[in-house]
Amino acid sequence: MRFQTFAALGLAAATLAGCVAPVPPATTVTTPPAVVTAPTVLDAASRQVARTVINAEMEKRLPGANVAPYTDCVVNNATTAELIDIAQASRAGVTGTADSVAAIVSRPATTQCIAAAARTA
Repeated sequence: MRFQTFAALGLAAATLAGCVAPVPPATTVTTPPAVVTAPTVLDAASRQVARTVINAEMEKRLPGANVAPYTDCVVNNATTAELIDIAQASRAGVTGTADSVAAIVSRPATTQCIAAAARTA
């Protein structure tokens, strides 16, 4: 009895094995990574908008002071991409330019420039 059950199961397994279609191996499709290029051209209008925004942020922090030399320090130590971001954010009405300006002011070179400008003022 045991042999017959074992033989019947073996025959069923062999029969079912013939029903399985071969499955092709899965192929992976690799796509090249998207290249995001940072803006590199800052036109005069965007530079002026960024300068105006930075000047306004500096005036908020130092009311009544001539902040033009400090604004120059920030503009001179900002990257082109940062100036473009500040200009675009202000044109779009996005708040948060203060954070961008603060990040630039916190750099050692910017801080040294502002300190030198303050000594001569």
